[in-house]
Amino acid sequence: MTEPMTRGAGVFSYPAFVQLWISDTAKWLGVFTSGLALQLLLIETLGADQVALGLVRSAQWLPMLLFGLVAGVLIDRVRRKPVLVVGDAVCALAFGAIGGLGLLGWLTVPLVAVLVFVAGTASLSATAAHQSFLPRLVPTSMLSRANARIEQSMTAAEALGPLLAGVLVRVASAPIAILVNAGTYAVSALVLSTIRVTEPPPADGTERHLWRELREGARWVYRHPTLAPYAIGLHTWFFFNSAVMTILVFYASEEIGLGPVAIGLVLASAGLTGVAAAGLTPRAADRFGAGSVICAATWLAPLAFLLAALAPEGDAGLPVLVAGQLIYGVSNGLRGPLEMSYRNAVTPDRLRARMNSTIRSLNWGTITVSAPLAGWFALTYGNRPTILVCVVGLVVAALIPTLSPFRSVQLPDDEAPST
Repeated sequence: MTEPMTRGAGVFSYPAFVQLWISDTAKWLGVFTSGLALQLLLIETLGADQVALGLVRSAQWLPMLLFGLVAGVLIDRVRRKPVLVVGDAVCALAFGAIGGLGLLGWLTVPLVAVLVFVAGTASLSATAAHQSFLPRLVPTSMLSRANARIEQSMTAAEALGPLLAGVLVRVASAPIAILVNAGTYAVSALVLSTIRVTEPPPADGTERHLWRELREGARWVYRHPTLAPYAIGLHTWFFFNSAVMTILVFYASEEIGLGPVAIGLVLASAGLTGVAAAGLTPRAADRFGAGSVICAATWLAPLAFLLAALAPEGDAGLPVLVAGQLIYGVSNGLRGPLEMSYRNAVTPDRLRARMNSTIRSLNWGTITVSAPLAGWFALTYGNRPTILVCVVGLVVAALIPTLSPFRSVQLPDDEAPST
């Protein structure tokens, strides 16, 4: 375990955490740059419709459904830093291939799907390792502040990345923007490789058995009195959130009539308010309780997309979409740090990778169904009706934790969670 330089100086006095934060900042900037750039490449260069967009998005997150649970078991058996480094390196190669083939004119929709599947497989392992690696760098009492800093860097990248993507697509090309993403993954892998931390060996226990370990991780999540309703509500949120995000860029481009820079501005708006909201989470949790803040923030998402569904066509739609994304950013900024802090704090270290992978694999695994379903529904019934259906689904996702004991949870102190 790394030691802080000065405990009283706050989370940035932990040198290993600073390196992790720098790595995350670089990676997230690329993620939000390529996210918009990839959709614009599919729409404008490859002529993809909503169904094709949904299928590519499904391919990107299919590894979560196929391998997510197993990845959690395997990561609990190994040290986590090497998984982070290799995962980011593979993502750099996959996105570099998309950008390079796009520049050469050799890219097709099926090939994009294959490459994002490779990146998704690497990303799921790195993400599961990351979520259980952070608690080894800072004590439990600092987790909410550490996660708030990471959330702020992510939301800052969410603000800058789409704008950068819109400008790069306009003045250069979508493949160039995707190559930027590949470069940021490479930088992240390099920085991660320099972190100096002594990781404990995997805990000794009963003879290793894959199925038994999978069940142990799932039981911890879905038999826990507060993690269970939180996880079920989050799965529901991911299903409908990913559905609406699958068609949002297409809707803004083809129905509202916005260009790449304007769409970048819309998506960037969420990052601006997300940065501010993430900075407020530790104090908000201390005053109102983590569960209350998370539940209240969850109700903002359906409001945000209701505004999107009501946006008029043309330039008048731009401020309405921006307003919706500003609200959406507050929702994500408040929730993210507290959710990650709470579920890691109440889970023993030996189960953290499995817990995170169980929740995350089902979260992102829902995209394999919701993304193509949303594409088909939008193509058949229209973009606005699809968004309105998702608004109703997001209301259900907010109700589940709000009506459960989770709404009253507090962040625990530095005592180790019970097993």
